Amino acid sequence: MRATIIHGAGDVRVETVPDPKILEPTDAVVRVVSACICGSDLWPYQSMPASEQGARIGHEFLGVIEDTGSGVEGFKPGDLVVAPFVWSDGTCDFCLQGLQTSCRHGGMWARDGVDGGQGEAVRVPQAAGTLVKLPVGEDSALLASLLSLSDVFPTGYHCARTAGVNPRTTVTVIGDGAVGLSAVLSAKRLGAERIILMGRHTDRTDLGVEFGATEVVTERGAEGVERVRELTGGDGTHTVLECVGLIEAIETAFGVVGDGGTVSRVGAPQYDQVPMDFGVFMRNVTLTGGVAPARAYIPELLPDVLEGRIKPGKVFDQTVALDDVAAGYEAMADRTALKVLVRP
Repeated sequence: MRATIIHGAGDVRVETVPDPKILEPTDAVVRVVSACICGSDLWPYQSMPASEQGARIGHEFLGVIEDTGSGVEGFKPGDLVVAPFVWSDGTCDFCLQGLQTSCRHGGMWARDGVDGGQGEAVRVPQAAGTLVKLPVGEDSALLASLLSLSDVFPTGYHCARTAGVNPRTTVTVIGDGAVGLSAVLSAKRLGAERIILMGRHTDRTDLGVEFGATEVVTERGAEGVERVRELTGGDGTHTVLECVGLIEAIETAFGVVGDGGTVSRVGAPQYDQVPMDFGVFMRNVTLTGGVAPARAYIPELLPDVLEGRIKPGKVFDQTVALDDVAAGYEAMADRTALKVLVRP
């Protein structure tokens, strides 16, 4: 089959790799119908050292089951399924707590001999604990929004949930990428009436307003902090959803959060130390967030997607064939695309 291989910064290729097959009784083989490029895929795309062998990549996909191991119950060939961005057994103590990202028998796509999601098919370990069956056909108009459940929408939702967003809280969202916009949509879903979106790309912030943002702040750094403080009577907001992962973003988050407030970060941190100095300590600011256990959230979010109450798939603004996936990476890196959907 064909699959995406990254050989280094700016070097993404589609190559022939072995077809996936059942190796363990708990495996399934899924033919990929839709995949996508994640903002976190751009970090190796921008910085990975050159490699002759290359590495598989991609962790967001949905598809049709083609085969299952003897130990997989509840699924059969022909089922349309979505896969969260990590695989997990669904039965260990962490999974039962809703923390599948810490599964004792789980792992990540495109690691340790497991297929990446950006290919024609994937061997899914621990299939019964990982996959979620979708009650639609592979030609459904809902596929983009259903694909967003693999990672980007649950990540935005995790940010809002861990921050404690509710109808009584004001919110600042930092970042107008797909995760930031998903955080806006999630904050609105949780009842927030005031959502300030910090971003400077008009096409993206316009979608943010459609998703529920009430104000947009285009300024960055100290000017951005000043503007949010101005909009909130000097107090800042009760919660801040940091969806970028750069040191400047977390510094801004601590600048705009109100005293006694909560900062939640889900942007993959590209820094080693969090700048929570004595001033932040004296203001009783809480820092939370982390990697989203998407598998825990999918059952909660799925009905809203199926019934059309939310449309997180609107973050996909470009679609490419698998053979053109390199162009998709380039478009996201150049910010000419918000989030790219890949069709094998």
